[in-house]
Amino acid sequence: MTANDTDGTAGAAARSRWKAVRLTAEQLDELSARDPLGNFQQSSRMAALAARHGSVCSNVGLRDADGHVVAGAMIAYTPSRFGMSGSIWLGPICDPDDTPMLSALSNAIRADAKRNHAIEVAAWPNLVYRLHASDGTPTEAPRDGYLRAFEDLGWSHRPLTRGYDSVINRWVYVKDLAPYDTADALLKSYAKRTQWSIERARSMGVVVHEAGADELRVFANIERQTAQRRHFAYRGEQYFRDFAAAFGDRAHFLIASIDTAAYEESMRRKAQRLEELVAGLEEKLAQRETTKLRRRHNEESSNLKAARKRLDAARALRARGAMLPAACSLFVTHPNETVYLYSGSVEEYKPFYASALIQHEAMVKLCLDKGITRYNFYGIDGVFDDPDSEGHGVLEFKQGFNGHVEELVGEFTMPVGRARLALRNALKKVLG
Repeated sequence: MTANDTDGTAGAAARSRWKAVRLTAEQLDELSARDPLGNFQQSSRMAALAARHGSVCSNVGLRDADGHVVAGAMIAYTPSRFGMSGSIWLGPICDPDDTPMLSALSNAIRADAKRNHAIEVAAWPNLVYRLHASDGTPTEAPRDGYLRAFEDLGWSHRPLTRGYDSVINRWVYVKDLAPYDTADALLKSYAKRTQWSIERARSMGVVVHEAGADELRVFANIERQTAQRRHFAYRGEQYFRDFAAAFGDRAHFLIASIDTAAYEESMRRKAQRLEELVAGLEEKLAQRETTKLRRRHNEESSNLKAARKRLDAARALRARGAMLPAACSLFVTHPNETVYLYSGSVEEYKPFYASALIQHEAMVKLCLDKGITRYNFYGIDGVFDDPDSEGHGVLEFKQGFNGHVEELVGEFTMPVGRARLALRNALKKVLG
C-alpha cells in the first residue's frame, strides 16, 4: 500500500466517524464552554465583534454518529487584493492527539475557505507548546508532536518567536487560582512588593468599580493617554463600545479611582498620629534628654513634615473632584478563564498603585466569586533575561502575582487558493 493509499484510507475512516457541519452560534458557544481548549476568541461574541469591524465569520465543526458536536472553529474572513484570508484565533477547538479528528476538521476548514474564496487560513491553536516557571525557566519538555500533527495535515508552521505578536501572543502569563478560597489567601500568594502595593492603594483611598456604558469615554481616555505614552496603537472609543455591545455581560470594564475625601481623611489621620507621637517625644525630652530619644524625635519630626506635605497634596486633589480615575482594565470572562485584555493608567497617579489593586479585585470578583480557577494575564514578550526589552516592565508587573508562563504553539497557515497565493508571494518578493 502506498502513502497516498494510507492517507486515503485514513481520510475515509475520518469521514465515516464524523460529519462536517456548519455550527450555529449556540453550538459553537456550547463547544467552547465545555472543551478545555475553549476560550472567548472562539465564541459567537467574538464573531459579532469581528463582524462589526468588517469580517465575514463562519463556524464549522464535526458531529459524531450520535449528533454531538466534538470539534469546531470560528473562522473570520477579511478581504485582501487576492481574495479572502481566514483567521482562527486561539483555535481550532480539537483534540490534537486525535489525528483522524484533526484531519477531518482540517478538511472541513479547507472546504469552508474554498466556499468563501479564501487564499489561505491562518490558525493560532490554544495549545501549550511548553510550560515555564514565572522566571521563564522551562518546567517540561516541548510538545513538538503538536507541530507535527498540524504539519502532517498540510498546515505550515511559522518558526517559534519571542516578542509581542500583532495578532495572538505566543507567550502568556497565567495564575492558577484553584488553591485559594478567600481574597486574603489570594493576596498572601503574591510577592511581598505586590502585596504592599495593593495595601498601599487601599490606604490611599483607591476604589475599584465596574464602569457602565456612560463611563466608557473615561475608560477610552485613559487608554488613549497610555497609548501615547507607551507608543502603541490606540483602538479608539468606538472599539470599546463595540466590544461592550458584542460581549455584553462577559465584558468587564473596571476603573480604579481615587476617592479624594477618603484619601484626605487617611492622610489627616496619619498626620495626627505623628503629631501626637512627636508631642509625646518632646515631653520626654523635656524631662530627660538622651541620644536615643533625640534621634527618634528627629526621625518622627521628619516623618511628620512629610505627612503634612502629603495632607496638603490630598487637599489639593480633593479640590479637583470627588473621584479621580487613575487606572482602567478590560477583562473578559469565559467558563474556562478570566482574561485581562487591555489596560491603561494615568501617569500622574502612578504612586497610588491603582493598577495592582485592579488586578486583585478582578481575580476576586471575576474568578473566586464566580468559581473560575484560571486567571489569564495574557501577553508577555517571552524575554526574561533582558531588562531593556520592550516588555520587561509588563513582565515584572505580572510576575508580582506569582503565576506561571505558557508558551503556545504559535501560527499555522493552510494554503487554499494556491495560484493566487503564489502570485501574492511573488509580488511581495518583488516589492520587498
